[in-house]
Amino acid sequence: MEDYSIRKPQVAGQFYSASKEKLKAEIELLLGKERAAQKLSVIACMMPHAGYMYSGKVAAKVASLIQIKERIILMGPNHSGYGKDFSIMTQGLWQMPFGDVSIDEELAKALLKKSAHLEEDTLSHTYEHSLEVEIPFLQYFKPNFSIVPITFAASELQTYKEIGREIADTLKALNLSQSVLIIASSDMTHYESQHCAEKKDKEALGAILELDEDKLWEKIHKFNISMCGYAATIAMLTAAKLLGAKKAQLIDYQTSGDVTGDYSSVVGYAGVVIS
Repeated sequence: MEDYSIRKPQVAGQFYSASKEKLKAEIELLLGKERAAQKLSVIACMMPHAGYMYSGKVAAKVASLIQIKERIILMGPNHSGYGKDFSIMTQGLWQMPFGDVSIDEELAKALLKKSAHLEEDTLSHTYEHSLEVEIPFLQYFKPNFSIVPITFAASELQTYKEIGREIADTLKALNLSQSVLIIASSDMTHYESQHCAEKKDKEALGAILELDEDKLWEKIHKFNISMCGYAATIAMLTAAKLLGAKKAQLIDYQTSGDVTGDYSSVVGYAGVVIS
C-alpha cells in the first residue's frame, strides 16, 4: 500500500533502552518485586511519559496493575508543534524494540469519520515522544495489541470535550465500549520547586480524581499548572464518563527530584486509573 505509514522510534536509546534485552531488564528493575495478583478492569488511565529513569516507575506501576486490552486509544500532547492540531494516524505500524505495533485501522478510520476535529496526519507523530514511551510498558505485559494514536495541540475546553464525546460515540456505535483501553499520556508540573509542584499537582489531580474535566481546566488556568497532557486528559475523562466510568484512583505520584535528589526544579509524574 503506497501510503502505508511506518513510524520509527524517536527516543529509543534516550528515554528508554533501544535493545529488547536491555529494555526488558530496565522495566523489570522499575517494577521491582511488586506484581499485581489480580489485574484491575479499567476504562481508562493516565500515565507519565518522561525518560524511564524519571517517570518509569510510575508508568510501570500503572501498566502492571491493569488489564491491558487488545485495542488501545493512545492520546497525548504534541510537543514538537509539527503537523495538524488534532492528529490521528489511521493505518500503518509503529516500530518498537519489543516488536511492531499495528494501528487499529477500523477504529481509527471510524473515529476520523465521526470527528469534527481530528485530521489524518503522520508528521505530528513522527518526532513526538509522549505516546511512544508508553508502548514498551504495555508490550511488557501484553505483547499484542493495536493502537489509535492521537496528539493534541492547544485549543479550547469545548474542543477537547467534543473529541472525548466523539470517542465515546464511536466506541458505542462499534459495540466496543468495554473492549478498548483509553490512555492519556501526561506529565504534571514542569520545572518548579518540589513544594510548588506538589501543591499545584494536588489541585489538578484532585479534579481528575473527581472525574471533573471542567474543574481540571479551571485549575490548570487558575494556578498556571504546566501539565503538558491536560488536553488529552480532558478528552479521556469525558469519554470515560460517557462509557460508564464512576471512579478514579491515584496509583502513584513522584517527581524527578525523588530520583535526582534535586528538589529545586522538578517535574511531577502521576499515574491514575479510571473505572
